[in-house]
Amino acid sequence: MRFAIVRSSAPGCEPNCPEWISAEGTIEAGTPTLLKRLLKTLGGRQLPIVVNSPGGNVDAALQLGRMIRKNKLDIAVGTTEFSGCSPEMKNCRDNDSKAAPYSGIAYDSGAMCNSACPLMFSGGVRRVVGEWAFLGVHQITTTYHREKLLYRTTYKIVNGKKKILGTRIVSRKNAGSYKTFEMSKAVEKRLSAYLREMGIGQGVLEVMKATPASDIRQIEPDDMLEMKLVTSLDSLDIMTAGSVCRRDPPPVNCREIPAGARPVEVATAEANPASASLQVEVAPPKEAQDMRFVLVRGSNPLCNPDCPEWISAEGTIVAGTPDRLRELLDTVGGRRLPLVVNSPGGDIQGALAAGRLIRERRLDVAVARTDFLDCDPGATECIAKDGLHTGLTIDAGAECDAACAVMIAGGSKRLVGADAHFLVHSMGMEEKVRAYLEEMAIGSGLFAAMQSAQYAKHRELSQDELAKFGLATGRQSVDALTGATICESSPKPDNCRVLPSANAEAEAPAKL
Repeated sequence: MRFAIVRSSAPGCEPNCPEWISAEGTIEAGTPTLLKRLLKTLGGRQLPIVVNSPGGNVDAALQLGRMIRKNKLDIAVGTTEFSGCSPEMKNCRDNDSKAAPYSGIAYDSGAMCNSACPLMFSGGVRRVVGEWAFLGVHQITTTYHREKLLYRTTYKIVNGKKKILGTRIVSRKNAGSYKTFEMSKAVEKRLSAYLREMGIGQGVLEVMKATPASDIRQIEPDDMLEMKLVTSLDSLDIMTAGSVCRRDPPPVNCREIPAGARPVEVATAEANPASASLQVEVAPPKEAQDMRFVLVRGSNPLCNPDCPEWISAEGTIVAGTPDRLRELLDTVGGRRLPLVVNSPGGDIQGALAAGRLIRERRLDVAVARTDFLDCDPGATECIAKDGLHTGLTIDAGAECDAACAVMIAGGSKRLVGADAHFLVHSMGMEEKVRAYLEEMAIGSGLFAAMQSAQYAKHRELSQDELAKFGLATGRQSVDALTGATICESSPKPDNCRVLPSANAEAEAPAKL
């Protein structure tokens, strides 16, 4: 889990905007230390925590909950969409007009707080879970590690008797490990006492005990309210919406920054293999990357074990993009997986070839981005289990610009949600592009819209225009192709797949 301080980038909120702490990722043993360090940088300011986590270490979650309660912080389940710099972009500092480390918008759509995360969540003074967020629990998994120890004992004989002088361990060998999937009486007693300490009903513990470790039980909003797990049925907007600072008096997480004020340093805390210390650095913005294709399986607990899968396509279209897509498609054995595209455009020739390949394979497409929950596929040490990363799709903040429109046109179904951005401008190879769009049965209005916008000035198309031009085949968001419940429909979509039982067992969480 990494922590970052965020200031709302909602239009019109400046100069007095809400700020919060974004908490994303798995709870590890060192996570409480990271939060403690970040809180020290706030000088006593009480910022709410917006958390999105699949769970993790139980002891660490209890420490986090107590730390949150001690500092009198509110908490909400949500995820932060960063504007400009983000914590993953090392040394980035492109929002110097704002006196805040990062800027962004908080959403509850698709966010989760599962497994051990509700224990951390319980520490909040105000606790909210919006209707589009998920909070789930299950039984505790405890892993026991065995070690074979070899001792060396020194002694001497005194009056015919052995007198031990000292004993020390000279070697340790791993003797295997085993897991238990039920909480012990001691653990149950400790969790029960913690929940009472936080003013949470014991019903939470009963649901945990009744749900197998291999499953997740989502708790419904009314039940959470009855269990006192949430303090109201509000969403995180009551803490992070751009308009909250207009109240009188404004909430404690609002901070007014006069125009032209000097920005403060970036504050973020994240797990680092070399060091867990606070990172404060400055560097140029992240460069655009060539389009990469990644196989992804939905990680929403509501779909388990029959979950949708898709291909994440992110980055700039280049000449080699069609070949990379073809290589990936050849590995999926003819399965028709939808393409989730987020791209600033790029090479026209590459976009034409990619679009024809998409049409040849009869693939559906949607403009959206993928939030990876296991690790970032671009990271060196990120290895997908069984070739599949886990993640969630969201159209908020996604874009399809310039040549990307040409690539999208090849899709059988073509979806652009209300929160995604679709921009066009004039481009070269006019005759080839015009002929291609006719081949894909796209109306001439799209080509005219492209040519009407100067190259340096993008024109954003509305959903009405996309439908009128015949580019978008529907107004649904990406959820129509990747949502948690689509595998329950009949007939079942081609991109749904139940993992083999051996796989499911291997991927069962090793900790709560």
